[in-house]
Amino acid sequence: MAGHSKWANIKRRKGAVDAKRGVLFTKLVKDIVTAAKQGGGDPDMNPSLRLAVQKARDNSMPMDNIQRAIDKATGNLKGVIYEDIVYEGYGPNGVAILLETMTDNRNRTVANIRATLSKNGGNLGESGSVSWMFEKKGVIVLEKSNLDDEVLEIAMESGAEEILDELENVIVIETEPTNLNSLLANIQKLEIVILESKIEMVASNEVELDDENRETVENLIEKLEDDDDIQNIYTNLK
Repeated sequence: MAGHSKWANIKRRKGAVDAKRGVLFTKLVKDIVTAAKQGGGDPDMNPSLRLAVQKARDNSMPMDNIQRAIDKATGNLKGVIYEDIVYEGYGPNGVAILLETMTDNRNRTVANIRATLSKNGGNLGESGSVSWMFEKKGVIVLEKSNLDDEVLEIAMESGAEEILDELENVIVIETEPTNLNSLLANIQKLEIVILESKIEMVASNEVELDDENRETVENLIEKLEDDDDIQNIYTNLK
């Protein structure tokens, strides 16, 4: 029985590790798809895609998976046609939610989104119901280091619009979407860890909730993140 118990524990641990890797791979694929759609499918010409591909490779994602994600974003997957559709709605406590999707079946996608929202205290809205609350920005997130002063100097010289450096472990830089790759390329000349680089929808006014209500919104976001059709989720939650 002891051997059986040991094997069962090993299987459970392996299952947990596989599940975590599956979630990580899903996020990495979405990052690759987003970067390729925004800047093209050539990593040499698209710094954001190059960063996303490197992160995927660092986490042992097979090159076949990486190339399939790029092909999906650039429309090179044979026999499959994907549509980009933005859905808008509200979560618990009136939090605005903007969902960027890529789907080969819009009926499936909207049905799944509507069901997830309604089961978790939200609802699907009409086009334009919340998008007016968001502005498109290029966003770069990087780890703080002993080169922070150099990063800030480069960011300011390269046309950054806003630099958030009061956060504990990271620096967040916002710029015009058309300036993102140029700014990223300049920052990449420094030997620092860049966590993320993408064009995002940034809320113009954020809402703040207490811990209990915040948790209900975060639970909804986690459920939405499980949907492979949803590429990006934006809210005005602070």
